[in-house]
Amino acid sequence: MKIRSLLALAASASVAFAACSSGGASPSASSAPPSTAASAPASGSAPPASSAAEAASVKLQLQWTPQAQFAGYFAADKQGYYKAENLTVAFLPGGPTIAPHTVGSAPNGPEFTISWVPKVLEARESGSDLVDIAQVFQRSGTLSVTWKDSNITDPCGFAGKKVGVWDFGNEYEVTAGALACGLTPGLEAGGDPAKTYQKVIQNFDMVAFLNKEIDVAEAMIYNEYAQVLEATDAETGDLHKPDELNIINWNEERSAMLQDALFARKAWLDEGNNRDVAVRFVRASLRGWIYCRDHQDDCIQYTVQAGSQLGAGHQRWMMNEIGALVWPSPDGVGKIDPILWDQTVKIAKDAKIIKADPSADAYTNDIVEEALTGITEDAKGASFTKGTVEVTPGGK
Repeated sequence: MKIRSLLALAASASVAFAACSSGGASPSASSAPPSTAASAPASGSAPPASSAAEAASVKLQLQWTPQAQFAGYFAADKQGYYKAENLTVAFLPGGPTIAPHTVGSAPNGPEFTISWVPKVLEARESGSDLVDIAQVFQRSGTLSVTWKDSNITDPCGFAGKKVGVWDFGNEYEVTAGALACGLTPGLEAGGDPAKTYQKVIQNFDMVAFLNKEIDVAEAMIYNEYAQVLEATDAETGDLHKPDELNIINWNEERSAMLQDALFARKAWLDEGNNRDVAVRFVRASLRGWIYCRDHQDDCIQYTVQAGSQLGAGHQRWMMNEIGALVWPSPDGVGKIDPILWDQTVKIAKDAKIIKADPSADAYTNDIVEEALTGITEDAKGASFTKGTVEVTPGGK
């Protein structure tokens, strides 16, 4: 069937949070690390490397296993944008047992890390010096999904219910949204059903939801939501349809937080010419995202080549939805909106994820602004319109 996403992810009032992280592909989609060598650029796709740019080899820690969530970085490699900046980039896959913000915080860790902002804010209170240097996702892809007949249409309906969430910090939007309704976990421990819910740690898939073992499931719009639509209803033999579901969009509930951002350690940035390396890496990466906006089919193929094991149908859905999280970028792709940053911080504080405001150096627009000055392509995508994607059984 042809389906246009039910969800309008409003950039003006929303912010992006994982998963996704982490809310990305299920563990079965994991793969061996992709090739790290930069491929030859397509004809005319990238200018020659500046003779003044010192060659550097860097590592990028992915938030999850290879999938379209990271297509812009794969495109920057395949189109030769990293090579044009005299960079060689190795991609380090993430996964359900890897906390990218922890890996990236290590003194000998990768130079660049993709993570969700609330996770890094929490890590900074424990001593991490990761700095948000480019905010690629402009809005959140996190949803909570319920069955239509449950009548759970907002987080206040979680009272007395089994609410599935991912752990490792991927649950913050859901728990913060419930807290705004005065609800906390604890039903299983004898809590008041009117004031508590049972927090169920959900696998990074929708099996428990499809089996109706939980009332509410966490889902990324670009992954797990599609998994439901790609699954067959045992009673009818047909694929599940959107009108069977209630969708809680955390952008609309005002508990969405900034998601996929590029981070680098402040100590590393302050060494030698590393800041220049960061500018070049960000510039090439943003050009990769611009390429994927305009060449989705190519970027799906680049993702497959990077090691993704997802089916073609599911990968196409993912690429389409990821584009809508990045574009349009009103201030330029990668720019951090201080209003959305402050919203993320406020929600994190209200939900007791962090105790205090982060220091002023927790993010910077200086690097991305310098990177954008070297980009001649359209870096805002004001005319971007999300397409439609055919849902295929099992995402094949």
